[in-house]
Amino acid sequence: MARIAGWRPEEFWAATPADVAAVLGGWRDEEAGGAGVDRAALGAMMESFPDGRV
Repeated sequence: MARIAGWRPEEFWAATPADVAAVLGGWRDEEAGGAGVDRAALGAMMESFPDGRV
């Protein structure tokens, strides 16, 4: 979310799933059917871009 929306870690962790979904909703591949970001994709992003929280 830092790269996509400029959120700091505390802003990400304070956000609701709906907040994150609203921001990520624009990140869809229209040619792939516009599926958007599902739970698995969000988990993969969190693993790829950890913010240091344990």
